[in-house]
Amino acid sequence: MKLLKLSIFFACALIVFSCSEYSIESHEWKIVYNSGNRGVAVEKKSEKLSEDLYASYILDGKMVSTKDYSKVHFDSKNMEDAFGKGTAVIITYEEPKLPVLTQYFFIYPERDYILTEFTLKSESEVVSSNYMAPVNIDNVRFLQEPTGNRALFIPFDNDCWIRYQSHSLDFDELTSYEVTSVFNNDSRNGLVIGSVEHDNWKSAIKMTGNKSGELKSLICYGGVADSLTRDSKAHGALSGKKIKSPKVLLGVFDDWRDGLDEYAVVNSMVAPPKAWDKAVPFGWNSWGVLQFQLTYPKAMEVSDFFRSNLQDNGFVNADNTVYIGLDSGWNSFTEEELKAFVKKCKENGQIAGIYWTPFTDWGKNPEATVHDAEAYKFKDLYIYADGKPQELDGAYAIDPTHPAVEERMKKTSDLFRRCGFEYVKMDFMTHGAMEGDKWHKSEIQTGIQAYNYGMQLLNKYFGDMYINLSISPVFPAHYAQSRRIACDAWNKIKDTEYTMNAVSYGWWIDKVYQYNDADHIVLRDATEGENRARITSSVITGLYIAGDDYSQDGDKEGKERAMKYLTNTVINKIANGRSFRPLEGNGEKSESQFVRVEENGVYYVCFNYEKENISIHIPFNRIGLDADKNYQARELWSGKIIDLKETMNVPSEDVVVLFIDK
Repeated sequence: MKLLKLSIFFACALIVFSCSEYSIESHEWKIVYNSGNRGVAVEKKSEKLSEDLYASYILDGKMVSTKDYSKVHFDSKNMEDAFGKGTAVIITYEEPKLPVLTQYFFIYPERDYILTEFTLKSESEVVSSNYMAPVNIDNVRFLQEPTGNRALFIPFDNDCWIRYQSHSLDFDELTSYEVTSVFNNDSRNGLVIGSVEHDNWKSAIKMTGNKSGELKSLICYGGVADSLTRDSKAHGALSGKKIKSPKVLLGVFDDWRDGLDEYAVVNSMVAPPKAWDKAVPFGWNSWGVLQFQLTYPKAMEVSDFFRSNLQDNGFVNADNTVYIGLDSGWNSFTEEELKAFVKKCKENGQIAGIYWTPFTDWGKNPEATVHDAEAYKFKDLYIYADGKPQELDGAYAIDPTHPAVEERMKKTSDLFRRCGFEYVKMDFMTHGAMEGDKWHKSEIQTGIQAYNYGMQLLNKYFGDMYINLSISPVFPAHYAQSRRIACDAWNKIKDTEYTMNAVSYGWWIDKVYQYNDADHIVLRDATEGENRARITSSVITGLYIAGDDYSQDGDKEGKERAMKYLTNTVINKIANGRSFRPLEGNGEKSESQFVRVEENGVYYVCFNYEKENISIHIPFNRIGLDADKNYQARELWSGKIIDLKETMNVPSEDVVVLFIDK
C-alpha cells in the first residue's frame, strides 16, 4: 500500500519537453519555461501568476538576468525535505564570461506555495554580488479583480515609530521588507511572497502599480540597504566560487491571512523558534513611568505591591507567575542590591528581569575605554560606513564580531546570572545589523551575517534566560522567545492604535517567535476607556506587561486602575500568548476589528480609536459564523450578555471584547 501511494505521488508530476518549452505539473502547480520570452510561467489551479518570471543579479556593477543566457538545460528530480515530498525543477543557464546560474523551483503537491532560489558558480574565479533576485515578474497576472486590491508594506524593524501599511495598488512604487501580501480585501484571495532565509541577506519586495489599481511588476531580492533598514551604505556583497540567493516563498491562498500564517510557519521550519516550555510572561517593566527615576527602594516596593494587590487577585500567568523587570537605569544599583532585588522577587513568587543593549555605544566617545573589555577603546568596535561611525537613536553602532563584544557579553551575563536574573530585555538590536566598510571577522560579508554572528554569541551567554527583544529587526527570529511588535507605546488611545497597527499586519510574527510583545501598559493620565483599550491591546497581542509606578510614592490613580482593570480574570484569560488576527486589511492605520477562533467559540474585539461613539453590526460571515443562527455572546469588560442581532455601541476611545459561544 505504501509503495502504491508513492507511485501515485510521483506520477502526479507530469514532465513535458518540446522544442520551445519545458513544463512540469504537480498537483495544482504548473511550471513552464518558454524559450520565446525566456521566462518561466507559474500557474496554480490553471490561474497564471506570471508568464515571464526570471532571476537576476548584479555583477561588476551591471544587472544580469537569466534572459541574458543562451544555453539552457532542464532537469527535475523527486525529493523530500522539511517541507514535505515534492519535485525539484532545476534550470541551468550557461553563457561565456558569466557564472553558471542554476535556478531551482521546489514544488510540494499539497502546499499552497512553491519555493525558489538560484546559485551562481564559477570554476575559475570568485563570484561577487550584493544583489540577487530569485523572482522578477514584469507582468503580474494575479489579482485581476476590479476593486478591493491591496498590497502590504511590512517594515524591516520596529524603530522610529514606523507603521505597517495596507495600500491600494495605485502607487507608483512600493517596497516591503522580507515579505508582502498582495490581496483582494473583499474575496480575501491573496499572493504571499517573501524570503524564508535570513542568514546572509536583507531581502525586500519592490512592486509597481498604476492608477487603475493593478499590480504591474514585482521583484523579490536579497540586497536591500536603505534608510528603512537603517543603512547609509550599500548591502555587502557575497563572494566565493559559489554564492546563493535567499530562498523565496511564492504562494497563492484563499485567505491572505492564512498565507501570512503559512509564511511564518515555513520560516519556523527553516529556523525553529527559541524554545520555551512555560506560560506567556505577565509582569511589570520600569520603563513605563519610572524610567530613569528607578531606584533600589522603589524596585523593592513594586515587587511588594504586586504580591499584595495583584497576584492573588488574578494578575498571574498560567504558571501562577509574574515577571518584575528592571529596565535602563538598573546600573545605579550595586551588585548587592541587584541580588537583594532578585531575592525579594523570589520571596514574592516572582521572576526578576533586567535589561541590556549589546550593540550600542551611548557615550559616543571613540577614545573611551570599553567597560568590561579594557584592552579596547570604543573606536575599535564601531561599524564604520565610508570611514565614519554610524549613529542611530543617539548611539553609535558596534560591530557584533569584535572580540570586545563577546568579552562584554560574558561579563554581563555572569553578573546577571550571579544575581539570579532569569529574564532579559535586549534593546536597540538593529544597530548590530548595519552594513559597514568591513567587520572584525574577515569572513563576514554582510550586515545580517554580522547580526547572526552576534546573536549566536548572545545565545551562548544568555541562552539560559528568557530573551525578549525590543527595538530589533523582524528577522532573524530564532534567537529570542519574544519580540516587541512595534515601537514604544504608553497610555493613550493613540498608543493603542499604533500597537494595533502592527498587530493588524504583523500578528503572524508570533509563529517565528514564541510571542509578540505589545510593550508595557501605562494606565495613569488616561480615561478608563483608554485603559480598557490599552490592556486589551496587550492581552490580544502576547506579553502582558504593566508599566505604572507602583512604589509607595507612585501615582495613586495608576495603582487604583491597576487593581480595577489588571485583575479582570476573564480578560486575563485571553492572554495565552496567541495574537488575534485582523478581520479586514483596509488601510494605512490600524484595523479596528480582530478575532481569535477557539474550539468552543470566537473572541471578537472592536476598538474605537475616535472621539465619537460608533455603532456596529457583528459581521457574521466575515468572522465565519452563520448569520441565521443564534449565538450567545458576552461582553467581557462589562460582563453583559449581548444580542448579536442588535446594533452594538462602542464608546469613544474604548473597546468591546466579546466571546461568542459557538
